[in-house]
Amino acid sequence: MTPRGLRPALVAATVVGSIVAGAVTARVPVSAQAGGAVREAALLTMRVQGNVHMIVGAGANIAVQLGDLGPIVVDTGSAPRAEAALASIRALTPRPIRYIVNTHSHADHVGGNERLGAAGLPTSGRGVAQVGAGVGARAEIIAHEETLNRMSAPAGAQAPTPVVAWPTSTFSGKRKDFFYNDEAVQVIHLPAAHTDGDSVVFFRRSDVIAVGDVYSTVSYPIIDLQRGGSISGILDGLNQLLDLVVAGEKTEGGTMIVPGHGRISDEADLVEYRDMTTIIRDRVQDMVNRGMTLAQVQAARPTMEYDGLYGTAPGWSAGQFVEAVYRGLKPSKETRK
Repeated sequence: MTPRGLRPALVAATVVGSIVAGAVTARVPVSAQAGGAVREAALLTMRVQGNVHMIVGAGANIAVQLGDLGPIVVDTGSAPRAEAALASIRALTPRPIRYIVNTHSHADHVGGNERLGAAGLPTSGRGVAQVGAGVGARAEIIAHEETLNRMSAPAGAQAPTPVVAWPTSTFSGKRKDFFYNDEAVQVIHLPAAHTDGDSVVFFRRSDVIAVGDVYSTVSYPIIDLQRGGSISGILDGLNQLLDLVVAGEKTEGGTMIVPGHGRISDEADLVEYRDMTTIIRDRVQDMVNRGMTLAQVQAARPTMEYDGLYGTAPGWSAGQFVEAVYRGLKPSKETRK
């Protein structure tokens, strides 16, 4: 068994080796600077296990389940990288995309919906109906109904995403199950975690779970308070994932996890992340119980020993994480008495 302190470096090295040894690379020109210079930006594709591959570099990680019926794509990356993502999928399989599953509503996960959806075909001959866009030959887009609510808008308001990028099939309960490409697929809702519409996708025969932004190897948990996220929901979601994953021999391998951002992970990685999140939540809870202000909590640096691993992510600092945790907590009942 790998000593836990060396684990991130060794697993990262293994992933890099996998990329060099067997990745499919799709290249598209992107502007490198205002002067007009152009460089080649590559997306990297690696097999996770079973029928599932992961595409890296399109924004959020993209998971692709392959099979004779055509691929399922979990998240579509950002809009500017949609063509590169589509090229990577076509390098894996010539078959049309049948289903897209969105884990939540953020642009780096749903930005490619329009392009990848248009490149797909439905499994039936009836076409896919979209509000305001008619019926067309395109991939079905599956998501929890709260994700659709976040991507659309109340009547008379400007929607944050185009109509053609909206989910076309939603579910409102705890999960949606179907059987596809010789394996059971479960889309499981994790309420009020990263957002209020988070779903994870469990490919059961492949034993791979694509988890969106409920889990990341490169940042603290991102809690979108404005879209219904919460620290309690994040921890509930991480614990629910731990109920699903099974470790392999000597706790290495087994169920593999495709995070929203970062490297492929297993149960031991998820346990460490859950424990880190719990420790920081408990520290902040203790400070809230003692009546400390947000500024005082920030000054106490409750994340200090973890900042080297998770505190340098662009757009989500340790301070933002602490603030989101603080605003999601209240003094415990014992304290209020």
